[in-house]
Amino acid sequence: MNYCVFIHTNHKQYLGALVAQYSMKRNSAHADRFDVRIIHHKDYPIFREMEGKPFLRDGVKRLWRNEDLQSFTPLRFAPPEIMGYQGRAVVVDPDIFAVGDIWELLSRDMQGHAILCRRRTGPKWWLDRCYASSVMLLDCQKLTHWRWQEQFRALFEFKLDYMDWIGLRTETASIGLFEPEWNDFDRLTPRTKLLHNTRRLTQPWKTGLPIDWTPNERFRLFPPIGWLMRARRRLFGDHALLGTYKRHPDRNQERLFFGLLKECLEQGILTEERLQEEMRQNHIRHDALEVLEKTPPLGPPGDPLNLGWARQAA
Repeated sequence: MNYCVFIHTNHKQYLGALVAQYSMKRNSAHADRFDVRIIHHKDYPIFREMEGKPFLRDGVKRLWRNEDLQSFTPLRFAPPEIMGYQGRAVVVDPDIFAVGDIWELLSRDMQGHAILCRRRTGPKWWLDRCYASSVMLLDCQKLTHWRWQEQFRALFEFKLDYMDWIGLRTETASIGLFEPEWNDFDRLTPRTKLLHNTRRLTQPWKTGLPIDWTPNERFRLFPPIGWLMRARRRLFGDHALLGTYKRHPDRNQERLFFGLLKECLEQGILTEERLQEEMRQNHIRHDALEVLEKTPPLGPPGDPLNLGWARQAA
């Protein structure tokens, strides 16, 4: 098929990827026109090869850890190769859930651009001109220079900086912008198309679990914070002293995720046994079953929380 949504993930975020995959089809009126594929970190030996090796991230040398929450991010650049450099692809992180119809993005006029995405917010845009590659619409035939494993290796040869790569700062293909609602950062409004629980600290399915990602270590507005974070990691370990995930401040975003998860269980996409195993591995909050019991059924596509958004937006 010439149209495909790719969700890239690792074992820590696989549950989110399954829910995201379900949401893409559930909320599209054109679900028969595109595929949705999960690409998994474990299926690519290059990640195991690089375990524990130093690479360059935002000008700082770090050690590659496959147990990091976001060790899957280099796979953002794999879809054109998987597609044989043909057709259209949307690539999304596993913490992004469809509220609108993804076909509207897959089929839109790209006006000659190879990539459509949105800008990062805050200092990442104003200081660094970073784009948010967490959601990209790709014209694969215009991205034949994307050889992601070669680019990944370049990080460890100190020829490429991870943040330059992920932020598309070194990209030579034409980049256009789509509306922020196609990658809505922790904001759920009547116009949201893809909800991105991008603030890792408050991902709704992680509440109460120990933090398992490595924070930024370069703060250009106040460098001493970066010095302290590097010292913490070197003295105590990658995730020491970071605390636990907090509850998301927007209860509707929590309701949306658990409403989708509830439907996945009802339809046999997930089993309760699998969910319990995910809890044992600290991939989902330990009170997930209790939260599911309290979660009301979702509404129809376009108004999953039964808030009357479709009528308000009309």
